[in-house]
Amino acid sequence: MFKVHTIGGYNEVGKNMTAIEFQEDIFVFDCGIHLPAVIDLQESTQEPTSKMLEDAGALPDDSFLMKNRKKVRAFLISHAHLDHVGAVLHMAKKYPQAEVVGTPFTIEILKTLIKDSRALVRNKIHIVKPDSSITIRGRKQTYKIDFINITHSTPQTSVITLHSKDGAIVYANDYKLDDTPVMGSPPNYKKIKEIAKKGVKLLIIDALYSGDDRKTHSEKIARAMVEEVLFTVDHRNKAIIISTFSSHIARLKSILEFSKKLNRKVVFIGRSLAKYVNAAQKVGISPIKGKAEIVSYTKQVESRLRQIDKRRHEYVIVCTGHQAEPNSILDRMVAGKLPFNFKPQDSVIFSSKVIPTPVNQSARAKMDKKLKQKDVRIFDNVHVSGHGGREDLREMVNLFKPKHIIPSHGGLDKTTPAMELVKEMGYKYGETAHLCQNGNVIEVK
Repeated sequence: MFKVHTIGGYNEVGKNMTAIEFQEDIFVFDCGIHLPAVIDLQESTQEPTSKMLEDAGALPDDSFLMKNRKKVRAFLISHAHLDHVGAVLHMAKKYPQAEVVGTPFTIEILKTLIKDSRALVRNKIHIVKPDSSITIRGRKQTYKIDFINITHSTPQTSVITLHSKDGAIVYANDYKLDDTPVMGSPPNYKKIKEIAKKGVKLLIIDALYSGDDRKTHSEKIARAMVEEVLFTVDHRNKAIIISTFSSHIARLKSILEFSKKLNRKVVFIGRSLAKYVNAAQKVGISPIKGKAEIVSYTKQVESRLRQIDKRRHEYVIVCTGHQAEPNSILDRMVAGKLPFNFKPQDSVIFSSKVIPTPVNQSARAKMDKKLKQKDVRIFDNVHVSGHGGREDLREMVNLFKPKHIIPSHGGLDKTTPAMELVKEMGYKYGETAHLCQNGNVIEVK
């Protein structure tokens, strides 16, 4: 028997944290921040402190863990997005005996966050390669943990499987089933089937878009969309500004390659872009190294934009701000706070989707209005999601064949459609399928 504590990411999109409690040991899946709560702090001149994040409601409520802090053995991090790894530097230090485990790219991002914030993190940090395993000794048993390669919108994302005497617990948060990725390997179906054959006690699964009747498209579709916008539209003598997720290295790869075919130099502008691109370089997976300029410091940004403004037809600007975050590069450009002047028929390409929260939707609507007032052409949603839809969820359930399921990654509006699906597949509400919110405890016998 074990207990599942749904700490964060079950009332909101983000702040992901789930704890598995055995009699003597606790393992924590993910440790993320709630991005909308700190949107005003993003791209600011300083890294937000733990106190600032706590006051903003951005950190998970770890009161249960604190009451049992000597039992916490490890933080198992699925991937490099801040809503999954961003709280580690603020919270793991409370549990110094607990290891922090993740893939090379994920850990490199974590190390960058720790360095930028000057956080004091004494936990042992364990790097595990994709499709590899580690063992962690508990008080009375040893646990094997698999980091299974899965496709998502950032490199080296893992489905994590925790093997115990009480059964296998699979944490699939986030994922998509992309058999033809632009970067990296496709999902490791062989390993998934191997684990399924041995038996899965519990599957905790991303349900963010479980209400969408779709199978999420491959990243190669987004690559084709970027190509189409760049090559079938007349951009002569006009500026091209592209904003996308800084962590989406595969998308940045496509943008760079097509921009080069247009004979335009690529300049990446923004602190978060620099953070993720440099991390990819350090772990040897960057398709960008030596092929584009990276600009992040304020004076350097201003100087470079002043030069680009005069010769806009020679460049593609890739910048932060696709969610219209205050103080992001694009937000400051649109507001006239940087030395770049939009001209009629310049192109702004959002190779992204607005994260479905009110603060992001409102901010983007205001940004779009300002751009249209400048007679700028907007190309929105040049993007495919990194999250699976309803049919991806069905496939994952069929692959793992778990005895119990907990949908995650959002409030009831996100997880209820997943519950409806798995009920159709034979699971019983409250018995083998569990609809949770933050702070719930599910006992799995």
